[in-house]
Amino acid sequence: MNILAFLAYSIVVTFTPGPSNIVIFSTAQNHGHKKALEFVAGATLAFGILLSLSAALSSYLFKMMPQIQTVMAIIGTGYMLYLAWKILHMDDGGNSKKSGGFMTGFTMQFINPKVVLFTLTVIGSFVIPAFSDPMDIALYVLILTFIGFCAYSSWVVLGTFFRRYLRPYQKQANIILSLTMVYCAWSISGLQNLL
Repeated sequence: MNILAFLAYSIVVTFTPGPSNIVIFSTAQNHGHKKALEFVAGATLAFGILLSLSAALSSYLFKMMPQIQTVMAIIGTGYMLYLAWKILHMDDGGNSKKSGGFMTGFTMQFINPKVVLFTLTVIGSFVIPAFSDPMDIALYVLILTFIGFCAYSSWVVLGTFFRRYLRPYQKQANIILSLTMVYCAWSISGLQNLL
């Protein structure tokens, strides 16, 4: 497994703005860190459950149909390129007025397309092709859940400072993050093996 691409993909996707991160940011800014941390607890638990379900499903599919790896690489590459485009053109467009606690954070993850697609692609594109032992897969699920927790928690911290200090550099940050996503897409696409 390309650890650099795995970590870059995981960090970029979990730390960049998405539905959950924007709600956490807004909740921290409007309702304080305690309410936002309740949301983070629910979101983290659901994230871990989605990763576990993805690992079980992907492991089964890879054993039953080894050619599914090619399909997952294509889907993962396409999704990463889509995220790179979205990040490049990202603008937070103002504050979301949504807020919520543990249950909101928990249930939102199951309908959050960014999280669902990430859990499917990261496990299917990076972990399952490299590991077959259930303990190794479980370890990566835990690592990814921890990365998700760190990402969500960072949005609590950044909730009050994000606009003031980082807003002037948003376009530059978006370009760097987009290029990182393109690198991740390239690394799992398999195209480098054809050249």
